[in-house]
Amino acid sequence: MSTEEFRNEQQFITDLYTRLDDLRDQAEAAVERALRTPGGGGNQGRLERDVMVAEQSGLLAALNAGESGLCFGRLVFKDGRDHHIGRLGIREDDPNRTPLVVDWRAEVARPFYLATGYEPMGLSRRRHISTLGRTVTALHDEVLDLGDATRSGHESRDADEVLLAALDAARTGRMHDIVQTIQAEQDGIIRSPHRGVLVVEGGPGTGKTAVALHRAAYLLYAHREQLAKRAVLIVGPNPAFLGYIGNVLPSLGETGVLLATPAELFPGVRATGTDTPRAAAVKGSAAMAGALAAAVRDRQQVPERGEPLIVPHEDGDLVIDWDMALEARHKARETVLPHNLARPYFVFRILDALAEQLADRIGADPYGGPNFLGPDDIALLAKGIAGNPEVYAAIDTLWPALTPQDFLADYLAEPTHLADADDIEAIRRDGGDGRGGGVWTPADVPLLDEAAELLGEDDSAVRAAEEAERQKQIQYAQGVLDVSYASRTYEFEDKEEHDKDASEVLSAHDIIDAERFAERHEEADHRTAAERAAADRTWAFGHIIVDEAQELSAMAWRLLMRRSPNRSMTLVGDPAQTGDPAGVGAWERILAPYVEDRWELVRLGVNYRTPAEIMAVATEVRRADDPGFEPPSSVRSTGVEPWDRTVDHPVKEAADAVATELREEGRIAVIAPPELHPGLIAALPEAAYGPAPDLTRPLVLLDPRQAKGLEFDTVLVVDPEGIVAGAVHGTNDLYVALTRATQRLGIIRSATRR
Repeated sequence: MSTEEFRNEQQFITDLYTRLDDLRDQAEAAVERALRTPGGGGNQGRLERDVMVAEQSGLLAALNAGESGLCFGRLVFKDGRDHHIGRLGIREDDPNRTPLVVDWRAEVARPFYLATGYEPMGLSRRRHISTLGRTVTALHDEVLDLGDATRSGHESRDADEVLLAALDAARTGRMHDIVQTIQAEQDGIIRSPHRGVLVVEGGPGTGKTAVALHRAAYLLYAHREQLAKRAVLIVGPNPAFLGYIGNVLPSLGETGVLLATPAELFPGVRATGTDTPRAAAVKGSAAMAGALAAAVRDRQQVPERGEPLIVPHEDGDLVIDWDMALEARHKARETVLPHNLARPYFVFRILDALAEQLADRIGADPYGGPNFLGPDDIALLAKGIAGNPEVYAAIDTLWPALTPQDFLADYLAEPTHLADADDIEAIRRDGGDGRGGGVWTPADVPLLDEAAELLGEDDSAVRAAEEAERQKQIQYAQGVLDVSYASRTYEFEDKEEHDKDASEVLSAHDIIDAERFAERHEEADHRTAAERAAADRTWAFGHIIVDEAQELSAMAWRLLMRRSPNRSMTLVGDPAQTGDPAGVGAWERILAPYVEDRWELVRLGVNYRTPAEIMAVATEVRRADDPGFEPPSSVRSTGVEPWDRTVDHPVKEAADAVATELREEGRIAVIAPPELHPGLIAALPEAAYGPAPDLTRPLVLLDPRQAKGLEFDTVLVVDPEGIVAGAVHGTNDLYVALTRATQRLGIIRSATRR
């Protein structure tokens, strides 16, 4: 019977992949046909075509990404129902028939994750199907109805056999989905109906990241129409982390997601510079919002009393004095618009005042009578003044048009409006990106975003140019139609015959006007919602997930909240792992300014990654700072104790230890303070390193901040005392480093620090 069960499942998997191949071929053909066909019917027709291309392209990407382990489970109900469970829902050609595979997010699939012998949820048995490629390698059955005497020969003696096998498997350098092993507490969070801000807190190895990613997949499944248009943003702490998790959502069939670090959320800016810890803390503080707002107001100036601006003009010098500029500034500020959007009001007020000044001069009656210039004359004078470049040069000194980049570069060159002089000196630098050889840092990105909000973008000139180009295309299209219409007159001997027959023959004029004809030839935008969102600073996402949320600064939270006007967010993290000097840490401090107490907190308390032996060492480190600290409970013990050595030459010792560990299966991480990296790079030439190292390599060199959220079979922590001494939250950084291993941990201390 065992062989028959195995053979039946293999046949099912074979048939399933045949259907998958058919669906892939259909999607490829549909995309190819659509791209060859112009989008008719104006904007609506192009939109329909582009949506279809995006949908079919997304389906194709999902089918390709979700192929590995497509089906992983089977539910046999007491009432005779029988469903296979998989990463994607796969139907037969007849949509009315039961799906070949039920999507793991469907409600009917929930017993796969929640059913127990005490509460079987209608199940007779639950089967875990293990595959390698398209081949079934193992079956694990859990009998939930003890009254059912049927046995398959694949019953598992340990209900956690599949989970433990997944936890003990060697790492690959890429995070895998956990759809086959989602635990009940995780399932409740993933499917939480909470529509506001959901905070998921948990220690190392509790599956916070996996839960967040699977929640993203679930929300995209449950709210497809809404989120497909607005996209989901997932924010991670660093590029290495994003590379590590990058395959999870595609493997679950979801491609409409933007993954980014906080430093990548200002389009057009690459933040590759480095701040001192003090500078990062100052830039990330909430006080920077007020400082930047005050600095913008400083750029809205008036001349000194008694020192007016003199502007040469063909009809005599014009004078912009304190009173004139002050009144214009007051009117512009009254609009409560951002700086650049309020600027036209300032400009118009100055131009009007200068026109009246000029009118008083050239239109005055020498005998004291009324000014002989009327409103139309004064309007012409204003127009002439507006054409004077020197007038605009003077206005620019008072209320300049500013870009976020230029404004922030100037501000950082001469910081102001901060209470602490040391803070001012900490962030001072000679120019920003493109100025004085400087570059933007990750802590600058939220400041650029804040500046963009304060300044606004006056796109009137761009829109005017676009409209002019549109009218030009319409005129061209009208000419094409006129030529087409005129050419038909030559088919008739006289105009009378043409007019009589023309009404009976359809021409281009009859079925399309010039505007629609021009629209048909506009370039279509085939970008996905996520791609459009990446290029649009003002994009409002349908849902935002933030991993390692405790790391973000107050200014970074201001940036993210602008991207989430509906406040639909999932935040995951652990305040005990806060390492960033500007990290807000406590959830209350993060959320109170935006949602007050309208958020929900759930905690994960089971550690699936870190063996008990390693967790005991890490716990001692945390309790040195917090005696009452309670770690998450490890589900497994390997029997392998961490080793701890104090040596004279820690770099050499690390190289020797790596040579030994490379004989074992899996991947190794060497985690050390940044100052040791040059020596370790020379001693470990085979190691991957840098801002975004290739985690699929057997050996990788990281600093503690880079290691956040990652896991490796073996971890060597070099110079732990240096890690603690080298950061504001050094103990937290060491705690992170010690909890990255799934199997083995080695600690190498420097004798010179004793």
